[in-house]
Amino acid sequence: MKTTKNTRRNFIQKTLMASGGIILAPNFISCSDDDDLQVDYDESQLTVKNFTYGVASFDPSNSGVIIWTRYMAADVEIIWEVSTQNDFSNILRTGKITTESSRDNTLAIELTELEADQKLYYRFISTSDNSISVVGETITLPTDATQAKLAVCSCSNFQAGLFNVYDAMANSDADIIVHLGDYFYEYGAGGYGSTEENAFLNRFHEPTGEIISLDDYRTRYKQYRSDASLQLAHQKKPFICVWDDHEIANDTYKEGAENHDEATEGSFEARKQNALQAYSEFLPFSRISADDNSVIYRSVNIGNLVNLVLMDTRLIGRDKQLNITDYFTATGIDAVAFQTALTDPTRSILGTTQRDWVISEITSSSAKWQVLGQQVLMGKMNVPAELLTAFGSPNFAGILTELVTIKLRLLNNDPTLTAEETARVTSVIPYNLDAWDGYPIDREIIYGTLNGKKIVTLAGDTHNAWQNTLTAADGSEVGIELATSSVSSPGFETYLGANVNAELIAGFQNAMVALIDDLNYFDASRRGFMMTTFTTTEVTSEWIFVDSILSESYSTEVGYSLTYS
Repeated sequence: MKTTKNTRRNFIQKTLMASGGIILAPNFISCSDDDDLQVDYDESQLTVKNFTYGVASFDPSNSGVIIWTRYMAADVEIIWEVSTQNDFSNILRTGKITTESSRDNTLAIELTELEADQKLYYRFISTSDNSISVVGETITLPTDATQAKLAVCSCSNFQAGLFNVYDAMANSDADIIVHLGDYFYEYGAGGYGSTEENAFLNRFHEPTGEIISLDDYRTRYKQYRSDASLQLAHQKKPFICVWDDHEIANDTYKEGAENHDEATEGSFEARKQNALQAYSEFLPFSRISADDNSVIYRSVNIGNLVNLVLMDTRLIGRDKQLNITDYFTATGIDAVAFQTALTDPTRSILGTTQRDWVISEITSSSAKWQVLGQQVLMGKMNVPAELLTAFGSPNFAGILTELVTIKLRLLNNDPTLTAEETARVTSVIPYNLDAWDGYPIDREIIYGTLNGKKIVTLAGDTHNAWQNTLTAADGSEVGIELATSSVSSPGFETYLGANVNAELIAGFQNAMVALIDDLNYFDASRRGFMMTTFTTTEVTSEWIFVDSILSESYSTEVGYSLTYS
């Protein structure tokens, strides 16, 4: 039976924008005041095929959302449809678009002027071969919300294990999945994440080498998006994404990366352009800047309940990370030189422009919850300097036990403590200079502008689960940090030695909580995500873990939960 659907449409392609040589694929804009459009096809002849990488949606707002797919070939006219019914009996919006090899045949339709608080269904059709995509599900946000449920994740490494965490999020009751970066890893096959234990899965990276060219980055995205669990998560939930370092190269900063050698790998700027173009093709986002396409920071207002301020702590403004080993001497750490470098007011993790924008977004918002969605730990993670230098040594466990014992005695005001013992646990330094601890001036500037507002920060990056109290330099509490474990990337368990076991891991976790003043919870070995629920009175976060990433059969459990008001 021939089916004819009549709608109106106005279809505008944004001009390709460039800044500093970086060109991102544009989104295509669909408005409500369309011209008449007639779409004809025989629905009974359509087969789900050739939209190999599924469908996805991104950046919902109270009036719009981006829908995405990729077709198998260029120069093919694709019909897209959006409906309020899963059987598409009521078509809300439709249009046609032609695939282009210049954007690797990906399509991103930015729907605007939609009604708030809707459940929507969408699909894509090619009449040239009678192919149809799976049906995607997405939403528009309410204008006034009493609850918002965010599934928060980061760090998915294809060759480290199965994406059971994505499957768990797809089947959860989350409204939105917030991905805080490291959507993929740039390393070659058999590199980071690949072990003898997971080799049987045969999930080695493609292409086999480290990715550098535009085609390399596109191929890696397509490999990750071929995963059924990741496809299901994208099909069932809208994503809000920001990049971290591995979407480009390990430990990226604004002018380079730890994992980039210009002598052998060419220009870092060229590599960055390739990475960001591929990112925009496969993970489109709503843009706040028409002048600089490397700007991914933006805010999402969820029903005036959550002001989600998405930050780029990695690329646009970050100065090169300090390296603690540069301050080691024959007699120990040169604390004066290290502190001088650490507190250099010219060093930034955000850059002045973004930092001012973040402050403005927080201070001008009337939403109940000010939430920073960003990549790296903001909480102070100061550990005894002795522990940092002992890490990896044969006597590490013994030194750790001694330090914890001393710290507990100190907390209990033990009068027999010697000055030497006290110094062992009070002489502390930040262990992770790639995080906010490496840029304390920026952190204090933001804290100093809150004017009594409390913030909730979301973080990823470390592959481990953390919960911190955020404190300013004067000791005042300014909020809490909720940091998610990884989807599949290995955590601290890989650094605890060949004889690591559950008892050793538990002891290490307890020791870290005891030794780090602002740390309240730490999981060093499990893979999972956070389900963070905001209401008008409180935020509840559950750290949910899967019991396996080596088997498609898995179960989940809540490892820790927190309620904050």
